[in-house]
Amino acid sequence: MILELDCGNSFIKWRVLESDSARIFAEGVVGSDASLIDSLFALTGLALRDCRLVSVRASDETNQLVTTLVEAFGVKVLCAASARQMGGVRNGYEDFERLGLDRWLAMLGGFQLARGACLVLDFGTAATADFIAADGEHLGGFICPGMPLMRNQLRTHTRKIRYDDIAAERALEALSPGRTTVEAVERGCTLMLRGFVLTQLELARSYWGGDFTVFLTGGDADLVADSVPHGRLVPDLVFVGLAMACPLS
Repeated sequence: MILELDCGNSFIKWRVLESDSARIFAEGVVGSDASLIDSLFALTGLALRDCRLVSVRASDETNQLVTTLVEAFGVKVLCAASARQMGGVRNGYEDFERLGLDRWLAMLGGFQLARGACLVLDFGTAATADFIAADGEHLGGFICPGMPLMRNQLRTHTRKIRYDDIAAERALEALSPGRTTVEAVERGCTLMLRGFVLTQLELARSYWGGDFTVFLTGGDADLVADSVPHGRLVPDLVFVGLAMACPLS
């Protein structure tokens, strides 16, 4: 079995694949290394052989997780690394190592699936957009606060904004002007994300007309999905790129 990990700023997304069929054996999202280990130990019939991961964390944090996985399961661990070019995609950053690994892998996955020009929109802690031309040239991208950052900034810096996650979920049942603080904040932040999406679509059309594919990924992609009716919602797009960056055969 193969363990795949996407170690983000806030959460670790994980899944276990059956080696022979690549069928998903189990998957989940956790908030800490300890929770990850507990979740894996709780699986009946787990027989890990290999692990591949992408991490945007500090090197010491990533190294500690690798050590923990090796000690707990005796697996071989491959970590994704930056590259100037891979899978037909050419990194567009002036200093290619400064491009976030999660963005890089999502681009690799998107280009492989699209087989042509594509716009990759990722909605996690940050919201990102990346433009990849039909010849694989990465034209660059944009980064702005995602839903968690926008929400937390308002909660942190505005004393009277206090509400729980259940109230936030209920507030998003509609997008009419809010009549409570939670509705105003949650709907306002969602509309900001949608405005970000529409701006990226307009720019992509200026590059490629209508001949491009839009990918939506990340934990909050569903909040903007209806703004991109022809977009492809691929929650595991980073894992598609991870398999390319860390082949096991």
